[in-house]
Amino acid sequence: MQELTVDVVTIGAGGGAYPAAFRLARSGSRVVMTDPKGVMSGNCLSEGCVPSKAVREVAQLYRRARAGERMGLHGQLSVEYPGALAHKRWVQDLRYRQHAEELQALDPLLRLITGEAQLLDPHTVLVDGPEGSWRLSARSVVVASGSDITVPKIPGAELCLTSRDLFALEPTLLAVPDTMLVVGAGYIGLEAAGILHSFGTRVEVLEMEDQILPGMDRDFAALLAANLDPEIQVRLGSRVQSVEATPEGRRVTYVREGKVHTAEAHQVLMAVGRHPVLPPGLAEAGVEVEAGRPRVNHSLQTSVPHIYAPGDVNGRSMLFHSAVRQSLVAAGCIAAGDRAADHFDFQAVPTTVFTFPEAAYVGLLRGEAQRQGFELHESAYNFEEDSRAQILGELSGELRLFFAPGSLRLMGGWVIGVDAAQLIGEIGVAVAAGLTADQLARFPDQHPMAQEGIGKAARRLV
Repeated sequence: MQELTVDVVTIGAGGGAYPAAFRLARSGSRVVMTDPKGVMSGNCLSEGCVPSKAVREVAQLYRRARAGERMGLHGQLSVEYPGALAHKRWVQDLRYRQHAEELQALDPLLRLITGEAQLLDPHTVLVDGPEGSWRLSARSVVVASGSDITVPKIPGAELCLTSRDLFALEPTLLAVPDTMLVVGAGYIGLEAAGILHSFGTRVEVLEMEDQILPGMDRDFAALLAANLDPEIQVRLGSRVQSVEATPEGRRVTYVREGKVHTAEAHQVLMAVGRHPVLPPGLAEAGVEVEAGRPRVNHSLQTSVPHIYAPGDVNGRSMLFHSAVRQSLVAAGCIAAGDRAADHFDFQAVPTTVFTFPEAAYVGLLRGEAQRQGFELHESAYNFEEDSRAQILGELSGELRLFFAPGSLRLMGGWVIGVDAAQLIGEIGVAVAAGLTADQLARFPDQHPMAQEGIGKAARRLV
């Protein structure tokens, strides 16, 4: 067994780990990242947000081109799923090369050890990998072991595909099926349903809750549901009981409104969510775990101040960009001698559902405000009046802003429709900065871009 003493060890090399590792190494700290995959960027690049959006972008281009006849676009148009997968792989390979170059540039202050890590005590991490074992001692530890796909314990679950089969570096689904049943109407299920439908698959979605996007604002979810492609059938209140193989594919048995139903398709995609992955040894290190996740404060410190848990592992904001900022918060606190020198604002994290159309939100929305016992001031901008939406021929949806009573400080917002993923970033900055309706109204956003809807909505209140 090899032994090494460094300043910081990270368990994981994804978005919750490598931003902190790079910042600390550039400041002169000696840092070791550990990861079972042996590469940086975690699930986001290996099988998540980057590859799925690469395939989605091909689908989006195809959808817009098919709708282009009234713009003067004519002729035979086709799209091939293998070509989209090749584009996905090209993006993944490129980003892995770039990460490797970044890592090499910081050698010897920063290194990556391949293997499974566990905590032996508050300052010691054991790594078992293909090239032997390491015993790492560190002043501070960053637990950023991420999350994994949740597969419910139902008969036949092993017959289902997961998002890994669609978007991994080496996916198992190489051609789109004629029919697909998607179990789960969360963001993963809805995004996959839209992508596959764009490539010609007939898709049906089964969701056991009474709304799509369970856990998100009910009004936001209802507005998106009203704008989704009606050819994608979503059956709410449908609890899947079992999956079985048939000569043609798969049969799903589910209960809806007290009655047992069956549905058949060539493939079934299980998309019921993700759960934190905890490394062994948290208890031995004194880290308190609640509901399957380490408890953290706003500085991402666990119950042991020099042990941090940023990113998906803490389960509070399971998004890559959120993990990156959390990682940098942890780095700032480590650099300050494990003091709470920085903090993370969980309220100001933008979230986008990459359906067709896109839907995004940030901050405090109507439903949560009502649960807290007060009403927000609202102002909306309908995309029917938006010049960019008109140019693209995508008129459905709206931009809606939520302001605090009295001060008219922006508390949150949602966008459903054109450029939602881009727009929510600007709204999120305004939420984080505490800008008011008057300040938003004074900013001259560009024309003809959908961003000008932010100022127009604000001007309706001042």
